[in-house]
Amino acid sequence: MTTDPLVIFTPSGKRGRFPVGTPVLTAARQLGVDLDSVCGGRGICSKCQITPSYGEFPKHGVHVADDALSEWNAVEERYDRVRGLTKGRRLGCQATVQSDIVIDVPAESQVHRQVVRKAATQRDIVMDPATKLYYVEVQEPDMHEPSGDLERLCAALKDQWQIEGVVAPLSVMRKLQPVLRKGGWKATVALHKDHHSKDHTLVDIYPGFDETPVYGLAIDLGSTTVAAHLCDLRTGLVAASAGIMNPQIRFGEDLMSRVSYAMMNKGGDQEMTRAVREAIDQLTKDIALEADIDPARILEAVFVCNPVMHHLLIGLDPVELGQAPFALATSDAMSLTSTELGLGAMNAAAQIYILPCIAGHVGADCAAVALSEEPGKSDDLVLIVDVGTNAELLLGNKTRVLACSSPTGPAFEGAQISSGQRAAPGAIERIEIDPVTKEPRFRVIGSDLWSDDEGFAEATKGTGISGICGSGIIEAVAEMRMAGILDPSGLIGSAEMTGTPRCEPTGRTHEYVIYYGTENGGPRITVTQGDIRAIQLAKSALYAGARLLMDEMNVDTVDRVVLAGAFGAHISAKHAMVLGMIPDVPLEKVQSAGNAAGTGARIALSNIAARSDIEKIVHQITKVETAIEPKFQEHFVNANAIPHATDTFPNLSGIVTLPVVDYNQKNQGDGGGGRRRRRG
Repeated sequence: MTTDPLVIFTPSGKRGRFPVGTPVLTAARQLGVDLDSVCGGRGICSKCQITPSYGEFPKHGVHVADDALSEWNAVEERYDRVRGLTKGRRLGCQATVQSDIVIDVPAESQVHRQVVRKAATQRDIVMDPATKLYYVEVQEPDMHEPSGDLERLCAALKDQWQIEGVVAPLSVMRKLQPVLRKGGWKATVALHKDHHSKDHTLVDIYPGFDETPVYGLAIDLGSTTVAAHLCDLRTGLVAASAGIMNPQIRFGEDLMSRVSYAMMNKGGDQEMTRAVREAIDQLTKDIALEADIDPARILEAVFVCNPVMHHLLIGLDPVELGQAPFALATSDAMSLTSTELGLGAMNAAAQIYILPCIAGHVGADCAAVALSEEPGKSDDLVLIVDVGTNAELLLGNKTRVLACSSPTGPAFEGAQISSGQRAAPGAIERIEIDPVTKEPRFRVIGSDLWSDDEGFAEATKGTGISGICGSGIIEAVAEMRMAGILDPSGLIGSAEMTGTPRCEPTGRTHEYVIYYGTENGGPRITVTQGDIRAIQLAKSALYAGARLLMDEMNVDTVDRVVLAGAFGAHISAKHAMVLGMIPDVPLEKVQSAGNAAGTGARIALSNIAARSDIEKIVHQITKVETAIEPKFQEHFVNANAIPHATDTFPNLSGIVTLPVVDYNQKNQGDGGGGRRRRRG
């Protein structure tokens, strides 16, 4: 019997024995405990905070000694000194197991506790789903005319509905006879017929006349979040929407990190496939519970996802997507069953449709955006930007449609940001900085009040002020530029240069303090020079992708910009343009499409003709490969400036005056630190 220490995690209740010296984060990962980590255990992000408990735990049958975890190390001491660590908390990547221990994972450290902002967008859809219900009256068995129950059911469908060619999977065959007898030879059957097959598949059968709705799931499987809409297959109405964080985050924040994990760890791809399928099953249960329905009434699902997620969902090794020529195992649409995908929470015979991919790094999610937003039917030239860890862009009109992907990375999601976090109650999501006083005011998720409004402290007492999410950091950087705290190169000025003591020195650079929370037991929330660089890299990749499409189209301007995804609903056009995320257009021509990929999935779920349409459309879209285009690097470098080094923004100039400052020039006497930082 092993004498290794017992580690128990709450609130999940998961437990296991681990050798002395095992980091808590490692134990959590091996047990599948929901403990966040953005930096991969390097002690940078502080997302893996845990609260150890000491003493007697009769319920768990353990005694936890005071030295059950290793002593504080230099990494934790530095973080507490610089950022402030809540009393009693430890960093899971730094604290190691010494003896039996009970560890609580607080809500803000749980990946799945965060807000997934991908609600369903109102949309009129012509209903013609692949799965429909039919009521039939079946001839009873007769010894003089021997035939099986299935054959007589098929005969009834042919006679009463003119439906021929019905096949039944084994899972439905097992319940056929008892259901027919329970219903007195009257039954309601669910038949699925896709746009390629001549046959109908018997998905389920119910006794008698059953008018209870049956449902389908439209699932947007992203690299960071998984969002699902539960839709009534008769009316198209969304009964419930839900989302979770993609658990594959623990294997890597971005797609290439996950491909690398598969390359370097034997069976790593299978591990990630298992993790995401389990998450989809949990999401299915959660959304069914929210809608108060039996999960077995979910008879169909449509998936949209990027190519790496596509391969990991269906159980294919994504390694080829990590190297030129970025070959997909298949780019065509796929029709599978829930059993084939190992999804056990929905109906055992549920039919799965996965939209086609466009090319190696332009996936089914981009195809879904094209289905939803229809750039190929636009009279004007429209740029559609689906911002995420891997941004996907469409540019086109009735003449031609182009597509590309751009590796923006996770900074827009709040990752790689010193005070960053994913969208959750307590995270700063909006910010304004007074250009004269340089004082900030902000709003956090969970409250409609601004920080200088009466009652703000009371309104945020429950959530606290915990960090800054993606929409918040984008607005913060743009506001800092408008207030003259940043120069065009992205350099933060000193207190003397900017006129505010909130610009504090940190090493050879400066940071801007948004919130002093350490006195009240909260965090100190800042925007550092490193944060600025992370946002510059992300927005430069996004803008360079757009410019590359414009070059291919031989234009210097676009008529309209559509922001899709969670950012479309939560980022102001002004801040996006000040930052230089998108090309210059009149602000009224910047529109929000909400979760366009999810909308495309709902369209494909509700209308079978739409599936034929998108399968044709993807072959008409021209893919531009950013990884091998020489001009991408040129556009990327120019886009590092805020808003841009060479491109002009006349529409922006009409509403915003950006201060003319050059803090790098003023810092030439500092030993060159600012200049070297700028190049790095």
